Parts: sequence; C-alpha cells; structure tokens
Amino acid sequence: MPLTTGSHIGTQSFTKLLIRGLLAGLIAGILAGGVAFVLGEPHVDSAIALEEAQSAAEPHDHEAAGGHSHDEEDALVSRDGQKGGLFLATALAGLALGAIYAVVMHYARRLTALSGAALALTLAGLGWLAIEAVPFFKYPANPPAVGDPETINQRTWLWLAAVVLGLLAVAVAVFVAGRVADQNFASVRVIAPVAAFLVVVVIGYAALPSINEVGEDFPATLLWEFRLSSLATQATLWLALGAAFAFLTDRAANRKPIG
Repeated sequence: MPLTTGSHIGTQSFTKLLIRGLLAGLIAGILAGGVAFVLGEPHVDSAIALEEAQSAAEPHDHEAAGGHSHDEEDALVSRDGQKGGLFLATALAGLALGAIYAVVMHYARRLTALSGAALALTLAGLGWLAIEAVPFFKYPANPPAVGDPETINQRTWLWLAAVVLGLLAVAVAVFVAGRVADQNFASVRVIAPVAAFLVVVVIGYAALPSINEVGEDFPATLLWEFRLSSLATQATLWLALGAAFAFLTDRAANRKPIG
C-alpha cells in the first residue's frame, strides 16, 4: 500500500530524503560517540591496562630471539588521539548509515500506509534488530586483550554472516506480517511475525559456529560492562537516527508555505 496522501514523506524527492538522512545520521553519530566516550572508553582503558600488565609480567626471552618489545608494538595513534578521533569516526559512520537509511526509506515508503515519522522509527528499530542485536547475541563485542589475532579474518566473516542472518530474519518477519495483516485476531498479527523471526534466528545460530576466545583469567565484570556499553552505543545510534529523522519529517510536514 502506498503512503496516504497526507503523509509528507510520500511527496518528497529522493534528494530531500537523502539530505534528511545525512543530517539525522550525523546527529545520531555524535550522540553515539558521546555514549561510547562516557560508557565505553573507561572499560577500554581498563582492558588495555590489564593487557599491558600481563605483557610486563611475561618473560622477555622472545626479545633476545629477535622478537619485538612491547614498546615497539605500541599503536601508531596514542590513546588520547584515539579518544579524540572517536567522535569523528562515529560521525562518519552515522553519515554513512544515514545515507543507507534514506535509500531504504525511499523504497519502503511506497509499500506502507504508515506515516513518515512512524515509518522512520519502525525502520530504525528493525535496522537495530537485524544489524546489531542478532549479531551481538551470537558474537558479542570483546575489549582489547581478548581474541586471537590469527582468527580475526574468521571472526569478521562470521560476524558478517550473522548480519546477513539478522537481515534475513527481519525480512521473513516483515513478509509474514504482511501475510497475516488481514487476520481478525491481533494476537496472530503479533505472534506470527515474531515466531517467524525467532525460527530463522535459532536455525541460523545453530548453523553458525561458536567462538569463545576470552581467557579464564579475564575479569567477567569488565567483559560484560564493555559489551553492555557497546550495545548501548549502537542502540543510541539507531534510536537517535530514527528519532531525528522522524522529527525532521514532522517538522517538514508542519512547515507552513510562504505566502
């Protein structure tokens, strides 16, 4: 179903949608950077300090054998530089996400009768569910000092596979929701897509291999605080993206024409 004629977003050109998406993405990226700085960076510092302490406690026989010392392996960018670049990184990520989000909005608006603001919030929620939540609960984020460098390519591909799984699960749920939209029972309209989503996710989780490279001596509290801060950062990014786009849509719809 196309958007109702009263929906402002249905009459907007793709260029205006793209600009709106970029602005919303920039706002979301900056806010997500703030959350990452406040909640995440202290845990990153703690994990790095733990890694350095473990490295200092290890014997340095490998240096005599031609290896590199810890100082030689220091990052090219200092921690202060990394923290300063955090907001730039999240802002750029927000801009890229906002552009993709606007493209999806451009096509999705033709298939629903939802208002522009409602569609914006719905797509943001589905995007977070598919791209963040599904991969996170299979392969949660790990802080520094966790993970074998030799398996980074494998872990990257498995994470991408989890993203594809999330997108597939959401697509199946949306398809099922459309098929049962005319059902008289509200419970069926809710349960059917949720069940379809869960079935796809459970099958995908069972098919994907598990990875656990967290050492037994790594503090469990630090690990889960880092993971929760990562989840909060991504939730902020998607929530702010949807809310900002919805606000900009309503603002444009209520703007009185000049003259």
